[in-house]
Amino acid sequence: MESHNKPAEMSLDQCIKCNICTTACPVSAVTDLFPGPKYEAPQAGRFRHANQPTPDHSVDYCSGCRVCNMVCPTGVKIAEMNARARASMVAQGKVGLRLRLRNNLIARAELVGKFASPIAPLANAVLKIKVARMAMEAALSIHRDAPLPAFSSQRFTPWFRKFDQPERDKKVVYFHGCSSQYYEPRVGRAAVRVLHALGYQVIVPPQNCCGLPLLSNGEFAAARRYHRSNVNSLVGYARQGIPIVGTSTSCTLTLKEEAPELLDMYDEDTRLVAESTFDFNEFLINLYDQGTLSLELKPIPLTLVYHIPCQYRAHRIGKPGLELLSLIPDLNLIDSQAACCGIAGTYGYKQEKYAIAMQVGEGLFDLIRESDPPVVVCDSETCRWQITHATHKPAIHPVELLAASMGLEIDEPLEGILRAQTLS
Repeated sequence: MESHNKPAEMSLDQCIKCNICTTACPVSAVTDLFPGPKYEAPQAGRFRHANQPTPDHSVDYCSGCRVCNMVCPTGVKIAEMNARARASMVAQGKVGLRLRLRNNLIARAELVGKFASPIAPLANAVLKIKVARMAMEAALSIHRDAPLPAFSSQRFTPWFRKFDQPERDKKVVYFHGCSSQYYEPRVGRAAVRVLHALGYQVIVPPQNCCGLPLLSNGEFAAARRYHRSNVNSLVGYARQGIPIVGTSTSCTLTLKEEAPELLDMYDEDTRLVAESTFDFNEFLINLYDQGTLSLELKPIPLTLVYHIPCQYRAHRIGKPGLELLSLIPDLNLIDSQAACCGIAGTYGYKQEKYAIAMQVGEGLFDLIRESDPPVVVCDSETCRWQITHATHKPAIHPVELLAASMGLEIDEPLEGILRAQTLS
């Protein structure tokens, strides 16, 4: 991870007005509501001042996908500037009460999960009722067709507390994130089983939401509290040299870079946690490249589409998920090479942005429909939900394929797909 102990706005003058970011932007390609990264960040940024209203409310149509950052030849922190401009709009009261309530609701996956998980069947049933979704749209501007995830009746941490593992010299901290805790505990279970099979003792300390949804919605004060809480919980392990590994690539990017940079948190504890954090695939492929990871993998004779999320590319570590899965015999992966699925965390849930999100992801959706795989592989939970919503194909995390190839217990939907494939 690169360390830049200066505000994103300090990179303004690095812009050479080449317009590469505008050409690559998936949002400005489908709507005129967002004029493009160059205009919203380095150009408009020169007219923004502390405690002064932002002159361009169209900045809120930036999805935060960071494609602009990745193509910028001079390293301008475009997405960060847009995020901070959005936060200034919130701080200045330029976001209406109704929309701010909506944004806070969809940005608090942990809070919603805590309330809904105990009544998951009922909550899920209500979310499938068209009239209920229409009421949500009318009251809160959450689009009636947005891919809201299903809640899980069984949270991840109660399962983990019953997971039997011996004391070991090799230890790793697992950051499960909100998705594995409340929505897709199967991903967390697969990650723990894989790490345990590789000889690690898995530690799951107290943790809360990484805060990225709050950052994306300009709620910086709340995000700071979330991040500080996580740092305080994780820094003791980082001081011992125990790596922190997460299966949500958005969470790991937030711990590594997003929160420290956007919130100007450059203290020693935050820096140490950031340097000790790895994406799950990154962690394993690093061990493999160092020759310290031995994998005995069974063939999985499937052809699947793999989509690397925007947040994963923002790690600037290549495609470790693709590298790791390429080790599985007979598994053929089609790299989507799509810029974005469109969902961008909570962006595609919003009534005014849902259609934009769907248009942004159309190229990816077309590829999946044409390829017709039994399941799609993707590292981000919100991207998986968006893909399933648009294509009606189930989507899984790479760790689930790895667990299956290692002969470990797996859950639906992959378990059923592999069973059917064996029987055919």
